[in-house]
Amino acid sequence: MHDGLDRPPVKATGTAVRIAGVSHSFDKGDHKKPVLSHVDLTLKHGELVILTGPSGAGKTTLLTLVGTLRKLQAGSIEVLGTELLGLSARRQRQIRRRIGFIFQDHNLFDALTVFQTLKLASELADRRPGRSEMLDRAVEILSALGMEEYLHRRPGQLSTGQKQRVAIARALINQPKLILADEPTASLDLKASNAVIDLIKQRIKGQQASALMVTHDHRIFSVADRVVHMIDGQIAGQSFGFP
Repeated sequence: MHDGLDRPPVKATGTAVRIAGVSHSFDKGDHKKPVLSHVDLTLKHGELVILTGPSGAGKTTLLTLVGTLRKLQAGSIEVLGTELLGLSARRQRQIRRRIGFIFQDHNLFDALTVFQTLKLASELADRRPGRSEMLDRAVEILSALGMEEYLHRRPGQLSTGQKQRVAIARALINQPKLILADEPTASLDLKASNAVIDLIKQRIKGQQASALMVTHDHRIFSVADRVVHMIDGQIAGQSFGFP
């Protein structure tokens, strides 16, 4: 855990995500409910930044806006060098192909094996490696998560935690430049959580990728470059971890 001394993260250069003056609201009956208010945040290449705060603080909404899963209403978000405001649907799809999404729900197809799930993720990102290369990549990433023996299992044969690790492998299989994760370790024990965070950190530092992660899991706060605290749709403060 951090020692209370604010100091900048190291080995992070350039900007992966720049959020400036972002506000957002949802329709609620005949009025609008604000969920984000004038949010400013920058994520550098090579950084792992955690968003934390009480339920309803706007963390997941901000994550979905960065991932182009929700339309930007006000302010500016630049992702991997591209401004999202007014971006066409085609360009949004192109941006999403460079992002690895980890959701709270694993969203696996019941009919697909673990290997088929990872293969489909590569195909949807317009990457079509040969079967041998795909198998090597799948085994490598699953081994890092302690899941290699489940390569040919289907979701019905996996526990909740195992399904979540498959979803994490799916998000990372294409070596994304940006990882957006919503409570990725919520259903995992300490050993599995450590494996997941180690893999994400390895991908970030080795490939100069970046990660923005929503979590309440205090076990992993210490591995973040920064922990950003949100309250009532605003940035309330931040602290620095130990990269």
